[in-house]
Amino acid sequence: MDLHPIKHESFDVRSRINTDPKGFLRQVDAYRPTDFGLYMARGADHPRFGYLESWLLPDLNLRANIFHFRAGVDERQDFYFDVAHVERGAPDGGIWTTRDLYVDLVSVTGESVDVLDIDELSAACAAGLISAQDTELAIDATLTAVEGITRHHDDAMAWLGSLGYDVTWAEHVELAPEM
Repeated sequence: MDLHPIKHESFDVRSRINTDPKGFLRQVDAYRPTDFGLYMARGADHPRFGYLESWLLPDLNLRANIFHFRAGVDERQDFYFDVAHVERGAPDGGIWTTRDLYVDLVSVTGESVDVLDIDELSAACAAGLISAQDTELAIDATLTAVEGITRHHDDAMAWLGSLGYDVTWAEHVELAPEM
C-alpha cells in the first residue's frame, strides 16, 4: 500500500482548467454546473485511458467518473466513484475543489459494487494523514452509496436518478493522444 496525504484537485469553471492532484493544469472541454453538482469532460494523456468524464456531487461526498479506456485495456467498470469532500465554486462559476478521501467504488450495472482502499483509509487515519472527522465522512459516504446502489438493483445511475440527480454522459468522445 502506498500511503500518501489526501489528494487535492481544483476545477476552475471560468478558465476551463482542471488542476490534477500532481499540480498539472488540464484543459477542460466542458464544465456544466447544476444545482446538484458539476460535470467535467476532458482529454487525458494517460496510458490506460484517453478521456475522463466526472460529476462532482458535494451532497453525497462523491465524484462519479467514466474513464474512456484505450484499445487493449481490459477494465470492467461502468462507473468509478471517488469518495471525496467536494467544495462548490461560486454560483457564477468559480473554482470547485475536492479532497480525495481514499475510498473508491467500482460499479458495473447489475453487479455488486466493489469497495476499494478501505485499508488505505484506515492506515491514513492511523498515521494522522486524515482526521477522524474526515474518516467518518468517508465511511458514511461509502455506506450511503453502497446502500443506494444496492437498493436500486446495482444500478448507480438509477440510484442517482432517484435522488433527482439528472446525471448525463457524453454520447461520443475523442480520446486524447497518449504521452
